[in-house]
Amino acid sequence: MHIHHLNQWKHDHVFLDAKASAANEKRVFYVVLLTFVMMLIEISAGIIFNSMALLADGWHMATHAGALGLTVFAYRYARNHAKDRKFTFGVGKVEVLGGYTNAILLGIVALFVAYESIDHMINPRAIAFNEAMLVAFVGLLVNVASVWLLGDNHHHGHSHGHSHDHSHDHHHHHHDTHDDHDDHHHSHDSHAAAHHSHDEHAHGKNHDRNLKGAYLHVLADALTSVLAIAALLMGKLFGWTWTDALMGLVGAALIGRWSFLLIKETGGILLDRVSKMDLADRIKAEIENRADNRVVDLHVWYVGANKYAAIVALVTHYPRAVEHYKEMLATIPELAHTTVEIHKCEGESCIEVSPQDRRA
Repeated sequence: MHIHHLNQWKHDHVFLDAKASAANEKRVFYVVLLTFVMMLIEISAGIIFNSMALLADGWHMATHAGALGLTVFAYRYARNHAKDRKFTFGVGKVEVLGGYTNAILLGIVALFVAYESIDHMINPRAIAFNEAMLVAFVGLLVNVASVWLLGDNHHHGHSHGHSHDHSHDHHHHHHDTHDDHDDHHHSHDSHAAAHHSHDEHAHGKNHDRNLKGAYLHVLADALTSVLAIAALLMGKLFGWTWTDALMGLVGAALIGRWSFLLIKETGGILLDRVSKMDLADRIKAEIENRADNRVVDLHVWYVGANKYAAIVALVTHYPRAVEHYKEMLATIPELAHTTVEIHKCEGESCIEVSPQDRRA
């Protein structure tokens, strides 16, 4: 006799990779400290040496310190509210929101740099080349260190998504001919899916959009430092003062592009836009490869770093327990939460493809 407890079917909605999130938060915090120290040095030097170039760059660093501080806040907020029941599908999107906000701030920085560059092109100013190059070089060293701190995890992180749905089917069902045949066939599909899962694990990338926003901020700073050094060097050697403004416009264009792409990516996630159509196709294939199952409704959305939730509605002549269908989808590592709705087909026509579907 099987004894069932309600806890067998309960599960949490903590889709946050706490270990990876804590490690990323620590990295960003170190970058905030570096940026803050550099900001104080530049602002102090600008006041002491009466240099507007140093003062302007110091306040520019201050905006980045604030943006990176926002990244740290997003990590801590997500961790502290990971088990808050008010977040129905967990706090995975908090980090995405942090990335989205950072992308907007990055866009504002791009506009500011473009405005200043155009102003300098129209109204040329005397440039203290040696002083400016020294500060730009020190700033570059700080930015390279920051890129290294964030970039190591950003490019080499591994995904460890696992399904959080647990099957506890202790009922005994009869197995008709269709299911027996398809169970045998499915074993090969499961092997292929498992191989696909292994490949994803081996080559997976970190999908932390909050970290990506911080990474792009420090990368933008490093880029502007390189362009500034190049422009200042040409200005010093050849007297081309206009190169400073030109490089500023080039940097603004690149930063603006990064901002746009990150806004597009994170904005789509916040609006539940399906970013991985191949995942939806794999879910449908797993279900429809068995018996005469037909998926009639499918919703897939992001809940955490490379983790997704799905609602699947299917029609079949041979309905099985919900756990049976969840086991089919257990081979897809990105699925962290699955809800299955089953409809029994009483006639032949209900699973036929309609003319509209054929055209689609």
